[in-house]
Amino acid sequence: MSARILVVDDILPNVKLLEAKLTSEYYDVITASNGQEALDKAAQESPDIILLDVMMPGMDGFEVCTRIKGNPSLSHIPVVMVTALTDTQDKVRGLESGADDFLSKPINDTALMARVRSLVRLKMTLDEWRTRENTANQLGVVEGVAQDLMQQSIGPADILVIEDKDFEQQKISETLNKEHHNVVVADTGAEAMEYVGRDSFDLFIVSLNLENEDGLRLCSHLKSSEKTRSVPILMIGEEEDMPRIVHGLDIGVHDYMLRPLERNELMARARTQIRRRRFQERLRSSYEVSLSMALIDSLTGLHNRRYLEVHLEKLVEKNQTTNKSLAVFLLDIDHFKSVNDTHGHGVGDEILKQFGERLKDNLRSFDLVARLGGEEFVVILPDVTEERAQMVAERLRRAVADKPFACSTDSGCLSITTSIGAVMIRQRLHPVKAILERADKSLYDAKEGGRNCVVFEDIGKLDPEKFEQQSRPFLK
Repeated sequence: MSARILVVDDILPNVKLLEAKLTSEYYDVITASNGQEALDKAAQESPDIILLDVMMPGMDGFEVCTRIKGNPSLSHIPVVMVTALTDTQDKVRGLESGADDFLSKPINDTALMARVRSLVRLKMTLDEWRTRENTANQLGVVEGVAQDLMQQSIGPADILVIEDKDFEQQKISETLNKEHHNVVVADTGAEAMEYVGRDSFDLFIVSLNLENEDGLRLCSHLKSSEKTRSVPILMIGEEEDMPRIVHGLDIGVHDYMLRPLERNELMARARTQIRRRRFQERLRSSYEVSLSMALIDSLTGLHNRRYLEVHLEKLVEKNQTTNKSLAVFLLDIDHFKSVNDTHGHGVGDEILKQFGERLKDNLRSFDLVARLGGEEFVVILPDVTEERAQMVAERLRRAVADKPFACSTDSGCLSITTSIGAVMIRQRLHPVKAILERADKSLYDAKEGGRNCVVFEDIGKLDPEKFEQQSRPFLK
């Protein structure tokens, strides 16, 4: 997962050490040596995450974080404070200034990289919702929504605590009740899932040290369920649980605390997760509830051409500042006219709806699928390498071709294939019309090349066998 990371520290060896570690993991690293330079770089370079030292002369890390989080255009960028300070009061002060985490030196490299990966995924998801809301706002179908993360309410939230130790249950509940949260406690995973089935929650707090079951497995179940996937999870564990905590962060868990629990830190971390949850839900609600049918294809429920063109233009503009690449696929259902002519438009509509669903099921949550018209569809992959884009294109082709489509024919199904034309869009500006024309040229080559294949601009027809063993899906 490519990402741009801003490292801020006034001690050059510290900067160089972090830069080397992050670069070895293929992250793009920007550096700053003081607070003002950090603020300038954050505004100019649009980093995906900021690693911020606390003890700097002049403007310290606390003030830098407060200023970043006070700027609506920067407040959604995750900040991790990295410092030699170990006092709990300093940690709480950092979290209350808006930091997403507070790591003490010497840093556990494995934990740091897991934290970075976790926060980068969170940032990418928020970026996509911000882009979608901006797109809808520009089209005049959604009123502007304040996009300042720190302004989100941390008022009474519904919190489910899964913990089987009585004294820990009492400590957590008493702490969270001070802020008037509605706290529900479950002793077991089975009891927790009963609550989840009946109610909705803003935060899960899960003990990794449950006596008779695996708390991490419960976290995994919560992250894989459609209803609870987007609800933040705060893990609680022991120092020796760090390998499991790292695994938890990698599967999508948002945060963690180590025992013994410090009450003020627990409140601060809960506030951070509730604030981010409500920020994302506010963007989602503004986008989904207010978006008019003028931007949605009524048959497939996908975006239509009008939305696609504005959204793609926004992504291309963003590429200029982030120095990233995106891929655009134009897909056409092979011999679709004969489907309509032979079996009727009702069957054709069934195929179109399932075709769109198969595309969505094999993409990341922040990728875009749109119906351009007729049997033509467009897929946009933001922040993707050319190699990965090729793998995804082949996966989409196989997702269509490998399993017949259920439909109202005598046999109950039809075998369908698709041809895909693909282009990579890099940093400089490209008109949307020109992008779609280039993708259309590659699609034409795919059809001329025998259909049921992928053609990339400047590369040509892909060899399916090359990607046979490289078809792992994106993390959702």
